[in-house]
Amino acid sequence: MTNTPETLNILNPDFRMPEHCGGDRWSILHGDSLQIIRQFEPNSFDAIITDPPYASGGSSQTTKNRSTSEKYSSMSKDKALPDFDSDQMDQLSWMFWTAAWLQDARRIAKPGAPVCLFIDWRQLPAMTLALQWAGWTWRGVAVWDKVASRPQKGRFRQQSEYIVWGSNGKMPLERNVGCLPGVFRYPNPQNRIHVTEKPLPLMRDVVQICEPGGRILDPFAGAGTTVLAAVQEGYEAVGIEMSDAYFQRSTERLKTALESEVNQNGFTFDRQLENSESNLIHSRK
Repeated sequence: MTNTPETLNILNPDFRMPEHCGGDRWSILHGDSLQIIRQFEPNSFDAIITDPPYASGGSSQTTKNRSTSEKYSSMSKDKALPDFDSDQMDQLSWMFWTAAWLQDARRIAKPGAPVCLFIDWRQLPAMTLALQWAGWTWRGVAVWDKVASRPQKGRFRQQSEYIVWGSNGKMPLERNVGCLPGVFRYPNPQNRIHVTEKPLPLMRDVVQICEPGGRILDPFAGAGTTVLAAVQEGYEAVGIEMSDAYFQRSTERLKTALESEVNQNGFTFDRQLENSESNLIHSRK
């Protein structure tokens, strides 16, 4: 891992490091989140922000069992993006699976740390239950308005997804975070590299729920959007990605995007950098 000693410092020293890639203030680990999350030291993260598999895309198990490219994309087979795992479970199985990794994630989150979880309308109730079963304090639901969506005669458009959010216990109002909106209006990104990729401007807004200079974990990195957004906003970020294809795609995207910005600006991002370094030193004490 290049220039990412902080990630090594927060992992169990007996853990055998999986394939990984990183740079200044970011890293992505290649493997199963349920296994890797358990290897981080307690109180390692200031926020958990992720877009997990929804196990949705249909009203019956038959439609849910389709591949993710079939469920979430209209691209032809020759242009389809790679599929991803953990998206074919029935609702009860998915809810227990979600509660399991959320419980492990709470152990490695600092007291008061926020958690933000993307989800659709079908799984929204189940996500709120899983969050609470895992011991988090549920604090509300924000809305991602996708602006445009397929019209349905005689029905409302399904043009929104949701961000179920909460905290690891009490969340002091004195945190160094301003007032954030409850509705985010951004269209789906063009030229996606992931089937369910979120817009980068959306994620740059969402990560700001974390205190300045904090460390953010995304257990389902996908296209690497959360990690990229976090670094661009001055945070440190760690992602985990199980898929071979998306591990490669996300790390290449991060390297290309961040190197390009460094070359254009002549320096690595310094937004909130002093706070980031101060936070890192404090976290090691």
